[in-house]
Amino acid sequence: MKRSEVSTTTMILTRRSAIGSFAIMAIAGVSPWAGSQARSEHSNGGMPMKHYAMSTRTISDAINTSGLLVVAQWEAKEGQADKVAEILDGFLPEAQKDPGTKLFLIGRGKDNPAQFLFYELFQDEAAFKAHQDSAAFKTYIAEQALPLLAKRERSQYALL
Repeated sequence: MKRSEVSTTTMILTRRSAIGSFAIMAIAGVSPWAGSQARSEHSNGGMPMKHYAMSTRTISDAINTSGLLVVAQWEAKEGQADKVAEILDGFLPEAQKDPGTKLFLIGRGKDNPAQFLFYELFQDEAAFKAHQDSAAFKTYIAEQALPLLAKRERSQYALL
C-alpha cells in the first residue's frame, strides 16, 4: 500500500473505532466526558445528563452503513446551562425514537458545563429533515432551548 492509502485506511478505521467506542460508552451509561458520575458532578458543579444513548439499532448498523452525520456545538447563555441540560434530558429519548435516527449522543463539557456537543447519525437527509420537523424538536429545541443559547454551530458530514 502507498503511504496515502495507509493513512486514509487508518483514518477510516480510527473514525469507526472512535464512533464505536463512543457508542459503547453510551450504551454502558458511561459519560465520555468524565470518569465517573460523581467526579463529573464535582468538576462542573452541575448535574450530569442522565442519557448518553442511542436507539435500539446495533452499533454495527450505525457505523457500517452510509448516512448523514451531524455535529452540533452549543453554548448556553450565562446562568442557563443547567436549564439547557434539563431540556436536553427530556429531548434525547424522543430524538432517539425518530425514524431514520441511527445514533444520537449529547455530551456536556467537562471543563465548561455551558458547552454541549451533539453527535447525530441519520439514515439520510430525509431522516434529518423529519427529525427537525418532529414535535419533540419543535417543542424542546426550537421553543425551549434555542432562546437560552449564546452560540449554536452545526456541520454535516457524509460517512465514508
